[in-house]
Amino acid sequence: MLNLILQCFYLMLPAYFANMAPVIVKKINFLKNPIDFGKTINNMPVFGKNKTFRGLFFGVLFAVVITYIQFILNDNGIFLSLAIADYSNWLLIGLLMGFGAIIGDLAESFVKRRLSFKSGGSFFPFDQIDFVIGALIFIYPLVKLSITKIAIIILLSIVLHIIVNHVAFYTKVRDEKW
Repeated sequence: MLNLILQCFYLMLPAYFANMAPVIVKKINFLKNPIDFGKTINNMPVFGKNKTFRGLFFGVLFAVVITYIQFILNDNGIFLSLAIADYSNWLLIGLLMGFGAIIGDLAESFVKRRLSFKSGGSFFPFDQIDFVIGALIFIYPLVKLSITKIAIIILLSIVLHIIVNHVAFYTKVRDEKW
């Protein structure tokens, strides 16, 4: 069971890094314009000012870099028992995981704005799994997962997301615990 959990974790590393990237690079003055260009629907932001092209760019970049590292490790016989994807397609996997994670997060932000949640407000469990669902949908053509693996990925991601965000909050990297 532990190996199965580790396989799921290893597969999702590019999406986890894509999801963390916008917070890590938030002080970089590059592509900091909102993806929705400040537009509104019914006087509500489409996504909100915190969803930027910078986050999209670095989210995808982080995912591609992590997937390339997985490819190098795989190519050198390291962590072979954890690899449930064909990392010879590292660039495509990285792009799909990165875009999927960010698009999943954007979709959840869109819903939160329609439901009048303030930016950064808690929306459990969707805050924890939006990027995971996006990444899984985007990589589905390349990596077919069992229901068991999908369930493990979702549960693991909820727990890890809560832990990482609390650590980031208490170390002053994030402004919210969620």
